[in-house]
Amino acid sequence: MSNRKLLMPKATAVWLVENTSLSFEQIAEFCGLHVLEVKGIADGDVAHGIKGMDPISNGQLSREEIARAEEDPDHKLQLAPSKVIVPDVKTKSGPRYTPVSRRHDRPNAVLWLMRSHPEMRDSQIMRLVGTTKPTIQAIRERTHWNSPNLTPQDPVTLGLCSQVELDAEVKKAATRVEKERREQMKEMEKAGTLLPTAETVPGMGPQPMIEMPPEPEFERPRAEMEAEEQARMMAKLKGLSPAKGEEDQPE
Repeated sequence: MSNRKLLMPKATAVWLVENTSLSFEQIAEFCGLHVLEVKGIADGDVAHGIKGMDPISNGQLSREEIARAEEDPDHKLQLAPSKVIVPDVKTKSGPRYTPVSRRHDRPNAVLWLMRSHPEMRDSQIMRLVGTTKPTIQAIRERTHWNSPNLTPQDPVTLGLCSQVELDAEVKKAATRVEKERREQMKEMEKAGTLLPTAETVPGMGPQPMIEMPPEPEFERPRAEMEAEEQARMMAKLKGLSPAKGEEDQPE
């Protein structure tokens, strides 16, 4: 089957049951229904009040394709190619839609993400919860109008995002942090060891050694100083007194 989708599959099944001899399996396969549903349509138990829609008139099926399928029970019906080329419309991704009943829970989810995953950027929180950057900033700076009453709550539990989406954003943030850490380590390795100031600052040559003044001596006890003074005086007196042999000799 082509990339086109069948319009009004149940109404088309009603028309095929009433106007063709296709098998229930062929109709079910073409319309995306269960075989029992097609059997119920044929028995009048299903699709009460539904008017059959002709797939030939709206260009979704050709008479030749129906005839080929009626002759071969194993043939699968194929949608006719569209005569009008509809270009793909690229829509700009906007903030996540949050049901009205859940919007009052977004600040609690933002607070939970800030505390549990501080490595996340504001843009990631905005994608997960569907909030705005000013709201995130107000919650971070505690200037939000309901800051005293906010309690951290898991956004998955609140139904604001799925666990798969949360895990993907956490992994993305961890990868970014690891990359930044490796780049910082490379920069430190390139920088190497720090050079002396004389080599890094222009005009600064080798600096002369500065002699430091001697440290002051601690004052000794007075008794010790007096004892040393007496010892020096006694030594001088002994040096001035004549020897014993000189005193006995006559003049």
